[in-house]
Amino acid sequence: MKREVIASEGAPAAIGPYSQAINAGMFVFASGSLGIDPETGELVPGGVEAQTRQSLKNLSAVLAEAGSSLDQVVKTTVFLADINDYTAVNAVYAEFFAAAPPARSAVQVAALPKAADVEIEVIALTSP
Repeated sequence: MKREVIASEGAPAAIGPYSQAINAGMFVFASGSLGIDPETGELVPGGVEAQTRQSLKNLSAVLAEAGSSLDQVVKTTVFLADINDYTAVNAVYAEFFAAAPPARSAVQVAALPKAADVEIEVIALTSP
């Protein structure tokens, strides 16, 4: 099985010693994505909804670089700084995963990098 590091200029660079994603055989494992604007390197303004939307846009860019897409996502994990944002995140999430959404876990965490409100990671199939 081949292991390939994925790096997309359409998403923010990793802010630590990790890759944006790893393509491993039939799967792409994308690292957690914050709602960071790739051009400014800062969290987008607008709260948890805007950060969720940007996180998913960033993940879309990373998956595209790997030859996959959000349509190929089989599992997501959503990390929330405040579980009370669950409903707001769901509303934005549903815009990206309207039909046949992937399996998902959502948990509240003590804190996220850059004091973000949300971080999302995905596992996707590689395109055939």
